[in-house]
Amino acid sequence: MDLEVADNQISEGEFAPDFIMTDSDGKTIKLSDLRKNKKVVVYFYPKDFTPGCTTQAKEFTRDHVIFKNLGIEIIGISPDHHESHIKFRETMRIPYTLVADPEHKIAKRYGVHGLKKFMGKEYLGVNRSTFVIDENGRIIKIFSNVKPAGHSQEVMEVCKSNNG
Repeated sequence: MDLEVADNQISEGEFAPDFIMTDSDGKTIKLSDLRKNKKVVVYFYPKDFTPGCTTQAKEFTRDHVIFKNLGIEIIGISPDHHESHIKFRETMRIPYTLVADPEHKIAKRYGVHGLKKFMGKEYLGVNRSTFVIDENGRIIKIFSNVKPAGHSQEVMEVCKSNNG
């Protein structure tokens, strides 16, 4: 088991850590390139096909056109492998990029990989969190300990109030 916990906590107003990802077309892109003309919502979730993660994905999928019309890109990140993401995207008809982070490298840079508790047991994992990043690369809002139901609307309200 990977016992390394994220030791860097990042705050609103700081620059978002850059990372490289592969989009759904297999093209490699950097977060910094993606956000040049738009805001980016980066959300971390624990695992494909689990109830909370499915709820969160359904809501972001439902609202994707609205986010897109506001000039906002959505990226979901979990420790699942690329093959799991392909199945999750196909099954859930997810229109945005899902990033595989099986070694928790991105999660650790964002400070969201850490101790979790479930049914009395402690373990290391991804804490459900969302980061709203502006066109300059600054984090304008961090949502920690996210509750999946209603979260897409919560994020959209922040994006609308920071539009322009």
